Amino acid sequence: MSVAPPRPKDLALNALRAFEAAARLGGFAAAAVELGVTPGAVTAHVKALEDRLGAALFARSAKGVELTTLGARVLPGFTEAFDALGLAQHHLRSEAAPRAVHIATLPAIAQLWLSPRLPALRAAMPEVAISITAMEVPPNLKRAPYDLSLFPGDQGQVVAEDWLFPVCAPALANRLARPEDLNTLPCLIDLAWAGDWQLWSAQAMPGKPFAPRGPVFSLYALAVEEAANGAGVLMAHGALVAGHLQRGTLVAPLSQRVKLPQALRLWSARSLRAGHPVGRVARALGAS
Repeated sequence: MSVAPPRPKDLALNALRAFEAAARLGGFAAAAVELGVTPGAVTAHVKALEDRLGAALFARSAKGVELTTLGARVLPGFTEAFDALGLAQHHLRSEAAPRAVHIATLPAIAQLWLSPRLPALRAAMPEVAISITAMEVPPNLKRAPYDLSLFPGDQGQVVAEDWLFPVCAPALANRLARPEDLNTLPCLIDLAWAGDWQLWSAQAMPGKPFAPRGPVFSLYALAVEEAANGAGVLMAHGALVAGHLQRGTLVAPLSQRVKLPQALRLWSARSLRAGHPVGRVARALGAS
């Protein structure tokens, strides 16, 4: 008579994923955002895992959580494993739907840089379905279900250098002959890039204090449209207003321009095959 002892249960995958995310990101709240669950769910998963192991993975305090020696020792293996799992899922999706390409990018880039290029992409690749997801921070492409990431940064293929300079509607241009004239005009301010005015003015008007005054917007694309409507002067990202400059709905009266250290870059977590739709889209965007 054969003996078949019960197999010990594996550790819960969701609990391991919660531990890895919290350990890598430095907290349960950040892990919850990445995993799309509540902080309470992450806390419960980690506590259940610790109870199952009979050992603490985090030290709790009023200031937050810190990895224990055990947690720090095992984290690299789980990060490598979940990265590999994420890339395997990318491969599975690609093989199952080889003609689908999903791009993640900033809302302003999606509206002002990427959207005008989509008709040409569809015409050149009618068999490829291109989806766009707008988000405020770059996703972890080793884990998230996106093929390409299009964000300002220092990783990936440069598709456009980024320059700062003031732009306005043609009707306002004759009132903007030198940087100091900005003190007499409404300056449109975008919340996401509120520091752009100070960055530009520090180089264009060195030693001269300047505080922009004017309407505030939470959507950069809306600020661009309002600038074109004559509402004031906008500190523009050159790559994002190129279409308006070409059409003449916006002009750049001042010569002072500041190059940003981070260019607009296209990145993928996996190698791009020459004939694969993801590689074709990446090359087309890089050449545009």
